[in-house]
Amino acid sequence: MLRTQIQLTPVQARRLRTLARRHGVSLAALVRQSVDQLLNDDARHPAARYRRAATLVGAFADRDGAKDLSRRHDEYLGQGDE
Repeated sequence: MLRTQIQLTPVQARRLRTLARRHGVSLAALVRQSVDQLLNDDARHPAARYRRAATLVGAFADRDGAKDLSRRHDEYLGQGDE
């Protein structure tokens, strides 16, 4: 694990310590759990899913070896009319 330092307001620190005791975990464990939850929630956000999907554009070749179908689909479709 990496050691890091954060600053909390007195109210945040008090409430987090109370919550950690209630859950029977350390303050550090509670913060790690909260960070994991935030990261998981962000990964499910539509914009994050779009970014992941966009990385796949052009990653796979079609049967003829073209990898630019997503950008040139109109041109390729037009070739079928010839």
